[in-house]
Amino acid sequence: MSNSADSPGTGPSPAGTRRFRPVRVLTAAVFALAGLIFFTSFDTAKGTNIRTDASLLKLSDLIQERSHKNASLDDSNGVLRGQVDGLAGRENGSSQAETDKVAALEKKAGTRPLKGKALTVTLNDAPPNATAKLPGYPEPQPDYLVIHQQDLQAVVNALWLGGAQGIKVMDQRLISTSAVRCVGNTLILQGRVYSPPYKITAVGDPEKLQKALADSPAIQNYMVYVNVYGLGWKVEENGTVTLPGYSGTVDLHYAKPVE
Repeated sequence: MSNSADSPGTGPSPAGTRRFRPVRVLTAAVFALAGLIFFTSFDTAKGTNIRTDASLLKLSDLIQERSHKNASLDDSNGVLRGQVDGLAGRENGSSQAETDKVAALEKKAGTRPLKGKALTVTLNDAPPNATAKLPGYPEPQPDYLVIHQQDLQAVVNALWLGGAQGIKVMDQRLISTSAVRCVGNTLILQGRVYSPPYKITAVGDPEKLQKALADSPAIQNYMVYVNVYGLGWKVEENGTVTLPGYSGTVDLHYAKPVE
């Protein structure tokens, strides 16, 4: 058996030549990649801590700020509209019949306060640690434990079907162009943002409204989640209440083709 020193390829390199070492090349590549990552992180952070949720908190604060601003603008708009209507009603040449007709149209449009017997439906998320309360049902997914857009829409549609004369969601009156939309776990209604619990108040015959809620297939499906996973559901009669008139803009906005 020959000595390892005599094995092929183990002898000294010829003078003036440099042996190729893949390890050195790989090490250099790793350091270059690390430098690129550090530079990219520095350029992205701009001196801030990118491991915190501060940016998300700032966005949430901005949304809340804009929501409060929209509410304030709606209130101001309602006051100005009342002043304009008052000025327009002074000796405008309209007959009493015409004035009554306009008032009736405004009432149907939802821009005037509405007083009457009312019923309020409250929907709320289930507890985060909820489990299936009845046998035969799977343990809940996170999606099962929150209020969805279709749940709110189901209640609003049932109340309209039950003869509601007017509906208020949270603190805003609904009109024909109102859209009840949810983004994540929040409700966005006419430029304002709300979190659960969600309250929907309708003026009408409480008995008919109750029956419409009970007969709705969508609400019957929702009640399964109420009974199994603990989603919030409460219906109560309020006696006589006054719904506010809609105070936002009534102009329609739509997309236009670029000319």
